[in-house]
Amino acid sequence: MEKNHPSNEERRIQGIAVSGGIAKGTVFLQGKLFREPARIVVGPDGVEAEHQRLETALTITRQQIKVMYDRVLADLGAENAAIFEAHLLVLEDSTVLDQAKRAIDDDQVCADYGFWSVMNHYIVALRALDDKYMSERVIDIEDVSRRVLRNLRGDGGTAAKPTGEHVLAAHDLTPSDTAMLDRKLVMGFITEVGGTTSHTAIMARSMQIPAVVGIPNLQDHLRSGDQILLDGYSGQIILDPTDETLEGYRVLEQSKGAINEQVFDQRQAESLTLDGRGIILSANIEFPHEADEVIGNGAQGVGLFRTEFAYLKRERPSEEELYEDYREITARLSPDLIIFRTVDLGGDKLEPGRVGGAEPNPFLGWRGIRYCLSRTRLFREQLRALLRASAHGKVGIMFPMICSVEEVIEARGILTECMDELEGQGVAFDREVQVGAMIEIPSAAVIADLIAPHVDFLSIGTNDLVQYSLAVDRINEAVAHLYQPTHPAVLRLINHTTKAGRQNKIWVGICGEMAGDLNLTPLLIGLGLDELSMAPVQVPRVKYALRKLDAAQCRLKAKEWYRLADPEEVYQLSRAIALKAYPELLK
Repeated sequence: MEKNHPSNEERRIQGIAVSGGIAKGTVFLQGKLFREPARIVVGPDGVEAEHQRLETALTITRQQIKVMYDRVLADLGAENAAIFEAHLLVLEDSTVLDQAKRAIDDDQVCADYGFWSVMNHYIVALRALDDKYMSERVIDIEDVSRRVLRNLRGDGGTAAKPTGEHVLAAHDLTPSDTAMLDRKLVMGFITEVGGTTSHTAIMARSMQIPAVVGIPNLQDHLRSGDQILLDGYSGQIILDPTDETLEGYRVLEQSKGAINEQVFDQRQAESLTLDGRGIILSANIEFPHEADEVIGNGAQGVGLFRTEFAYLKRERPSEEELYEDYREITARLSPDLIIFRTVDLGGDKLEPGRVGGAEPNPFLGWRGIRYCLSRTRLFREQLRALLRASAHGKVGIMFPMICSVEEVIEARGILTECMDELEGQGVAFDREVQVGAMIEIPSAAVIADLIAPHVDFLSIGTNDLVQYSLAVDRINEAVAHLYQPTHPAVLRLINHTTKAGRQNKIWVGICGEMAGDLNLTPLLIGLGLDELSMAPVQVPRVKYALRKLDAAQCRLKAKEWYRLADPEEVYQLSRAIALKAYPELLK
């Protein structure tokens, strides 16, 4: 398609910045690769050969996904790698695969068309549902289906790619597309669709690839071979940048590099505000091998260790296997506190070995502490393993998805029984382990003053708290703009929780994405949080910012912001203080 603009004239297009950094170079425009295959009738004599082609393609696809899982796990951690656990589960769905084989048999068609017709039916049906869990499944099913079809065509799951450095432009990139990008060649990427919280955007930030999304009708603006500059900080893409623009960005890159070095050099400094208030900056992790990242980035222990990944990786880990994992990370990071979230299966995480259909609305169903209290044998095994690990370092145990005081009392009762069992067996453990509740359901925040007397700390999971409070699916583009962490309802729930903590002399932290947002650091300090827990790589920047702020001043400002009705106004006021205190991190 011809572009309706004169050549060699600088043009700027505004998109959504999802991963910071500057990329410049030649555009490679990737076409849409997922398309309906030809319907080839093979006849009764050709059906068996098509079955074999499909089995071969499925085997190759499983191998490719396993390679991606291992690569992402090693490079980006378990949270990103878990995406590919879901992809493998799609390939193990016997109901869907049996339907694909029947389509080949009944219509006597090629495997490509038989498989595509079944998968496309599910994709269309799931897209029609207004449900977060199902919308995420569409992404997974599309990604896996595209790979299987490529393998059926025999192209190894890949399309033509440039051999030199380039900026990739595409309608969309799936998680597997992003995971397999050659970071030596791909300087940055641009897509037509997507948002700041999509899997692809999250992976781009983890991989530190500059990225801009939300550029409609890319092919009207770009073609392969164009010279482009991508600004992952502001969300702009600049076509045919002038020498003056290039020089300005060269200076910007030098400045950013110097600041990043300064931030990293201060990563082991104390987490103190200008007026001396200490705030714990801890890390969110999933595996023991991430201990080096925690230490290397200057985090003070772990505020959220996601234990469910052991259950997704193994069908049913034993108490001994869990103990070895917990002991390793606890001993490695001693004497810092390691807070383990008890297994949070259900919702967006599948129960291993579960037989039966999906829940109509899993995010309002059997998940978190509800799952644990109905699977007491599994729960006891985990609690015993955690208690045994406490003999090797400082352990905290945190219950997820609490919505009532009764759940806390019941969970603590089981924990006490486990303590008594271990004591009777002469097994060493720390009876003074800290026990906490996650505040991620509005009901829990409202009754935080009733929950607080039964725990040693409260940790606010803002990702779910915002979504549940505002009834907003943050990955649904139609309503993503309503996902507002600074909404007055959310701020009041956070404030009520921190107040309950102070009244009961226990500490309160945040382990959601808000904790790592530098624009909101003044607000969180003002709301009285004692701990912020985030991805390890975010800790140095937040620590740098924290040391530039006055906690007393932030508290005064937060009292004013608390009375405001407009979430955007609150955000901008917090950002204004951030810009004044540490502009070098935000501009």
